[in-house]
Amino acid sequence: MKILDKVNSPEDLKKLTKDELPALAKEVREEIISSVSKTGGHLASSLGAVDLTIALHYAYNAPKDKIIWDVGHQAYAHKILTGRKDKFKTLRTHGGLSGFPKRSESPYDAFGAGHSSTSISAALGFAVARDLQKEKFEVVSVIGDGSMTGGLAFEGLQNAGHLKKDMLVILNDNQMFISQKVGAVAGYFAKLLTGGKFKKVEEKVMKTVSRFHSFGSPFGKLIKRVKVMLFPGMLFEEMGFTYIGPVQGHNIDNIITILTNIKTMKGPVLLHVITKKGKGYEPAEENPEKFHGVGKFDAATGKTVKSNGVTYTKVFSDALVKLAAYDNKIVAVTAAMPEGTGLDKFAKSFPKRYFDVGIAEEHAVTFAAGMAADGLKPVCAIYSTFMQRALDNIIHDVALQNLPVVFALDRAGLVGEDGGTHHGAFDFSYLKFIPNLIVMAPSDEDELSRMLKTALQSGKPCALRYPRGAGAGVEVNNNATVLRIGKAKVLSEGKDVCILAIGNHVSTALAASKILKEKNIEAAVINMRFLKPFDEEVIFSMLAKTNKFITVEENALSGGFGESVKSVLSGTGAIVKSIGLPDKFIEHGNIRILREKYGLTPENIAETAVNAIHGKK
Repeated sequence: MKILDKVNSPEDLKKLTKDELPALAKEVREEIISSVSKTGGHLASSLGAVDLTIALHYAYNAPKDKIIWDVGHQAYAHKILTGRKDKFKTLRTHGGLSGFPKRSESPYDAFGAGHSSTSISAALGFAVARDLQKEKFEVVSVIGDGSMTGGLAFEGLQNAGHLKKDMLVILNDNQMFISQKVGAVAGYFAKLLTGGKFKKVEEKVMKTVSRFHSFGSPFGKLIKRVKVMLFPGMLFEEMGFTYIGPVQGHNIDNIITILTNIKTMKGPVLLHVITKKGKGYEPAEENPEKFHGVGKFDAATGKTVKSNGVTYTKVFSDALVKLAAYDNKIVAVTAAMPEGTGLDKFAKSFPKRYFDVGIAEEHAVTFAAGMAADGLKPVCAIYSTFMQRALDNIIHDVALQNLPVVFALDRAGLVGEDGGTHHGAFDFSYLKFIPNLIVMAPSDEDELSRMLKTALQSGKPCALRYPRGAGAGVEVNNNATVLRIGKAKVLSEGKDVCILAIGNHVSTALAASKILKEKNIEAAVINMRFLKPFDEEVIFSMLAKTNKFITVEENALSGGFGESVKSVLSGTGAIVKSIGLPDKFIEHGNIRILREKYGLTPENIAETAVNAIHGKK
């Protein structure tokens, strides 16, 4: 019988001896590898955090104690140990477990996560609420080193240090960001620190030093420099935290001892733990970036299952490199996603013109604005869902000053298995109202290439949004001319109904028109191309032929493309039926299943058109 078979909750975990925990960790890793190989997911980060997760649930009493995971891609072991072991094979499938912590899924998920750097602020919120309501429980934030590049993490640290609430921040350092100071001495040092005696010595030393004019004298400054060498984590100490570490993160027994000691300490504490990303699975250890977020793969070999077709991301990547070869003013910016956005190719071709700013979308946008203000042509490639975090910067720093920054919004629309935190469902809505900003969406690979060229030659702020996955199979014409900004393209004429589509659902609209033709219904199909500026002229030209319109978009209907059409046709007597995403957060699941559920199919478009023609709802 496996040890894991005996663990259905953290209470079962506590019944195990500490000698059994390493074997349990091995079994948890095997379960993660087996399941993720079939569903895809965030593998390397979760493998690296298994031992730490076991120690946390051994030392703390969740769900009464609040364990808050940053981003959430470290939390697969947490799901397995908190009553979701039997459902783990449904990870990221429609109706199955979410790939991230989700409050509605389990009481052990104290706070939902999908975007980075939120856990410290949320943990502080729990700590303040606890004290105001005179409750008693521990609060732990587990934040990965990459998330520490996000400004929100430092805002949370600063406020937590000021309020001095009892809480623990665990910095899970997978050696891809901070410190190399690890080993037996560091582990012993951490035990010593949490035991209390060494801390008292440090306090006495610093009390003596404080007499020297708060480090104002030359001697005081020298002492402060010595303290930086003697006491690592000075940055966190200066922010009001007690710093512990760094400590080896795969010695479960040692971590449990340290966590138990920390619970007796007062005020905010930061524990710096060193882990290995991909721990326990050789392919992931050797290539942690590849296995950070991975699709289906062969668990025995680590070879991934390749998707069919050229992706929009690759088309964007190739087009940008080609354009940059002829224009040395083109620079590229990303927020810790070089592979995901396709900018890794640009980085290899033009290393001095490529900038990865870390998980700092706000900074990325304003940084790009600064370069644009001095004559460069920045292309800021960030996922649609993550660009939401920089909305004010787009408005205030780019659009208001009319600076020529190109925003390449990858993963626009439905992204599938990552779910509500990652669907690019709102970019039309949050970009449409911004003055000076050109907003466009390609219908295929060639149009994406042409739109990028158009944006870079426009001299204006532009947003270019395109979906995840393979394109329609259209060949890219590298010598194509730029598009006329704000002009749509009529793809087919028809007198019975007009289908207005934008982005990747232009092909869906064309397929719907073929279904309608079999029913002796003539449907016009228009590729709108631009959300801003909006081609009102083509819509009114169609109004002379039919007063029945269908709009199709993979964006929230609220504030989206369909609303723009309805606004233009308001008062004309036209009938407008809009197909898009409803006013809710869309669940995770296969994209095909989600599109069928929410009507983004040729069959539903055709049915909607028939109902519009016959006056049915």
